[in-house]
Amino acid sequence: MQQIINFIIRYKNFLLYIFLLTISLAFTIQSHSYHQSRFFNSSNWITGNIYGFSQSITNYFDLDTENEKLLLENQRLLDLLINEIPSNTVNIDTTDFRYTIVSGQVIRNSYANQRNYVTINKGQKDGIEQDMGVITDMGILGIIENTSNKFATVQSILNENSNINAKIKNTNHFGSLIWDTKTYNIVQLIDIPKLVPLTVGDTIVTGAMSSIFPENIPIGTIEKFDLDNSKSFYRIDVYLFNDMTNLKNVYIINSINRREILELESATTTNE
Repeated sequence: MQQIINFIIRYKNFLLYIFLLTISLAFTIQSHSYHQSRFFNSSNWITGNIYGFSQSITNYFDLDTENEKLLLENQRLLDLLINEIPSNTVNIDTTDFRYTIVSGQVIRNSYANQRNYVTINKGQKDGIEQDMGVITDMGILGIIENTSNKFATVQSILNENSNINAKIKNTNHFGSLIWDTKTYNIVQLIDIPKLVPLTVGDTIVTGAMSSIFPENIPIGTIEKFDLDNSKSFYRIDVYLFNDMTNLKNVYIINSINRREILELESATTTNE
């Protein structure tokens, strides 16, 4: 208490000045509408900036929550898009779905090896199994190779063993998508007959012959093409939509009918 008294005595002139200044400002603002307007505008500006700064901090710490909400919304829209169900459909019957989708995130990525793999934070407890397709919001990423309880590894399309059915968009001309291991942003589409008209910039998408990926998932665009040694088929360089060096959010696709189709095809082959 004595320190407070000493402080007041020491700075009595300054404190008296502040007190009188405050009173004079209050009278001035109260008696003039112009000053009232300027005061309240300034007050609102300061308050607004304080609230804005506070909200920015709050939003920053809420980024993980918002990102999770965004992933779930993207997952829902992909469900509708891949299963060809209008987004405004009410009371959707999930028994009509041919595919289900689970969202996840990349926790490890390689792209400089001949056999590249990506590790994601979803596993058996999330219903993830071997041979499920994995995509991003830009296009295909690869196929589930192995799973543990909480994690899974994905055989990237940047893998010399990768072989995925693909086609030229808006046509039925399809071939095999492989990787020659030379560069991380270009893969190759082979077995396209030479009678097919091609143009640099044409879009390449997944084909209908895949039991893993839905048809028409984006892959990339034609960078260049030439005929193979037999002069019967094109070898096409495809520039990927995905930036394979910068992967985060992914979506794992489960083809509901895949197992039944494979069992039927296996039984048919065995009976021949």
